[in-house]
Amino acid sequence: MILYLAAFLGGALTLLSPCILPVLPFLFARADQPFLKARLPMLAGMALVFAAVATLAAVGASWAVHVNEIGRIGAMLVLALFGLALLSPTLASLLARPGVALGNVLADYSAQRGATVGGSLLLGAATGLLWTPCAGPILGLVLSGAAWQGPSVQTAGLLLAYAAGAASALGLGLAAGGRLIAAARRRLHIGQWLRRALGVAVLAGVASVAVGADLTPFGAGGATEKLENILLDTLAPERTLMAGAGAAAGALPAPRPYRSLLPVEGKLPPFDGAIEWLNSPPLSAEQLRGKVVLVDFWTYSCINCIRTLPYIRAWAEKYKDQGLVVIGVHTPEFAFEKKVDNVKKALGEFKIDFPVAVDSNFRIWRAFNNSYWPAIYLADAHGDIRYHQFGEGRYEMSEKAIQELLKEAGAGKAEQAAAVTPEAPGIQAAPDLAQLGSDETYLGYRQATGWNSRERVRPDTAADYTPAPLGLNQWSLGGSWRVGAESIALQRAGGSIAYRFSARDLHLVLGPDEDGKPVRFQVTVDGKAPGELHGADIDAAGNGTVTRTRLFQLVRQRGDVRERTFEVRFLDPGVMAYAFTFG
Repeated sequence: MILYLAAFLGGALTLLSPCILPVLPFLFARADQPFLKARLPMLAGMALVFAAVATLAAVGASWAVHVNEIGRIGAMLVLALFGLALLSPTLASLLARPGVALGNVLADYSAQRGATVGGSLLLGAATGLLWTPCAGPILGLVLSGAAWQGPSVQTAGLLLAYAAGAASALGLGLAAGGRLIAAARRRLHIGQWLRRALGVAVLAGVASVAVGADLTPFGAGGATEKLENILLDTLAPERTLMAGAGAAAGALPAPRPYRSLLPVEGKLPPFDGAIEWLNSPPLSAEQLRGKVVLVDFWTYSCINCIRTLPYIRAWAEKYKDQGLVVIGVHTPEFAFEKKVDNVKKALGEFKIDFPVAVDSNFRIWRAFNNSYWPAIYLADAHGDIRYHQFGEGRYEMSEKAIQELLKEAGAGKAEQAAAVTPEAPGIQAAPDLAQLGSDETYLGYRQATGWNSRERVRPDTAADYTPAPLGLNQWSLGGSWRVGAESIALQRAGGSIAYRFSARDLHLVLGPDEDGKPVRFQVTVDGKAPGELHGADIDAAGNGTVTRTRLFQLVRQRGDVRERTFEVRFLDPGVMAYAFTFG
């Protein structure tokens, strides 16, 4: 009984979820109709159809999915006609002519005709086909448990309890709505306008369902999920809503495999596009079956990737004995990152000892259909991708997903482990987002922004440039430079780059030209030696040297962050500069 109560209450909480918003216009269009003839049949039809369709979907019948799609299209057409009938009495009259059954039903919604049980059931059934509640923890556990056990009376019963909870909550809302509509009609005499407004709302609801509008930004979804989690912790602390079905009285329920709520996003693609493997022989998706696999797309001069690496390393070490395999996929952003020797040096610098696939031709990148640095994909022991994270952050959520999939694979102790808190020295430290006022800025003409030298850029040609006064997030060149598509190259000693920025950290991707000779440089901040504002790659006097192509941390502000003017002057020719990043 506790299981059914939890499902019923979870359905009732649907009323607080933004997913129910597209359905409300159809329901409130009958809010002022008699309860027994209109509202009750409508809510019953909605609950029964939802429970029936969800039951079929839960047991994996592919034909049911197609039938439901056809039903949804038909339901949208019926409800669109209903909305038009509310807008136009003439159309309602035409639809009401004898011999046109659908017209008769739709006409019943007009103010001139009363409500009928049959019409209300049809409206409720059509609404049930469109109703797709947020897959919160309770509904997710019911559906995942049904998928493991197959069809059963309990599956249908729990889904019906869930639908009944939602219908009951909606019924209370409709009772209040009906009183408001009746009062408005009595006092304001706006019945015709009210019908038209409801007609517009119904058509808007149909349109939102048709295009799959995402209403979750309204913010209610997160609150609803928290309430459902509290409910589960109170009523079913083990979160096994389907456990024990069919067990004999007094007997312990048979243990069932744990199944995480993480959805299946696709199959783990092959790794056969790598030009070379580092720290490991080549690995294939088939070899990795039975393991939980974390795939990290990164590139060694990307500051966002660098700041993610402490967590990737910590997870690889912490969970390696419980079945986690971490694979780094190094996919280059700039041409210099294609050089395997550069990648090998980066592995040493960042203390990476897990397998790394060198994906210089973007074959693995395309197999994953990836578009981001960094990007994390998690695959379960069956080779299904179950989780992804693009960009920095959400580390606790990512680690929880690791633990969930390890538990699902049989490593139960992973779930009990506390989240990692890795050391992140130097450029690997997390950004100060609260005081970040500058964005990544490319210097090559293909993606350059914020340019403010006095002369226009002369692409792929050596030219002299003169610094200009800078506003926030503007930069300028001084001296002789050749501006290429993805980088700029200094032609003579004494050239400079200046940038007006607002951030705790300033980084610049630098490297020597093809001859590989070291290039000395000196940094100033607001026209002075940086002192305590120096980054990890220069001293307090601002001195540094470029010996290989990588990301250099040149400024780290201590204390309050404010706008500053950065300038780097190169004492030798031959430097290449690619992009500024901030943190």
